[in-house]
Amino acid sequence: MSGTETTTNGAIDVQGLVKRYGDFTAVDGVSFDVGQGEIFGFLGPNGAGKSTTIGILCTLVRPTEGRVTVSGFDVRRQSDDVRRSIGLIFQDPSLDVQLTAAENLQFHAFLYDVPRKEAASRQEELLRMVDLWDRRDDLVKTFSGGMKRRLEIARGLLHRPKILFLDEPTLGLDPQTRRLIWQYILGLREQGLTLFLTTHYMDEAEYCDRIAIIDHGQIVALDSPEQLKARVGGDVVTLRTPDNMEAARVLHDGLGLETERQDGLLRLEAPHGDELIPKLVQALGGKISSINMSRPPLDDVFLKLTGRAIRDEDASGVDQMRQGMRMWGGGRR
Repeated sequence: MSGTETTTNGAIDVQGLVKRYGDFTAVDGVSFDVGQGEIFGFLGPNGAGKSTTIGILCTLVRPTEGRVTVSGFDVRRQSDDVRRSIGLIFQDPSLDVQLTAAENLQFHAFLYDVPRKEAASRQEELLRMVDLWDRRDDLVKTFSGGMKRRLEIARGLLHRPKILFLDEPTLGLDPQTRRLIWQYILGLREQGLTLFLTTHYMDEAEYCDRIAIIDHGQIVALDSPEQLKARVGGDVVTLRTPDNMEAARVLHDGLGLETERQDGLLRLEAPHGDELIPKLVQALGGKISSINMSRPPLDDVFLKLTGRAIRDEDASGVDQMRQGMRMWGGGRR
């Protein structure tokens, strides 16, 4: 098929996706879409089908059933067009450490047939964006983990992809470097780039516009972080009083509220914590030393929906994707 075929206005469209390995169904009827310019998070416990789904989106795994389009191209019939339209950044560095930063980008430009003049200007632009222009002639083996990750982001953008896949983009990095990487990532959205990411850091998942949680090969939830957290039980209100035992009795008898005592605090959940706080103050006659309201963390959401804490990805699935990436040749066969 010609690379001009366009089937959807969204960045990614997945309908009824199934992947079987013999009698085992790794992905079972998954459907979702990703809008252009969206930051989309994909989360799942070990063996949930996350790696398989992402592998299909990147044309590294062939689907058994279903319809999948990426950048408007069908992943079965237009795999080369899909590959040219996306960028991939895996959690482990895939740079050639014996080359300089500039040479890594030049090699990537060659693989993707980026014209030499355009590649040179893009190289400078991107290396300046990730604060590596002054280190362009240094061997990558001298770079820190954070510098390598920044260089991979630059490399992944060199051929101007429409969608950037990021697998654990800040795994193993220190908090300061993680924040710096996310500054770059969020800046990419402002440029209209669609971002599809996986992460085990639940605070990073908060940056996503929407999150899909997959378990046992099926999507069990798909919504914004705030809406997902609302499913756990609404807002969490914690308060400290001079006598927590007496306060718990008053709230139970007067308002019918059940509270938990944790680390010298009273904790309770309510659908609308902001509306509850004035009632608490009135019921306790102002005898409150401190009060705070928050939403439950995404870790609680994940645990409630899957029954498991999020943990390290199935290594075999990730290795398969990385090996597939090395075999790409920038969309060539």
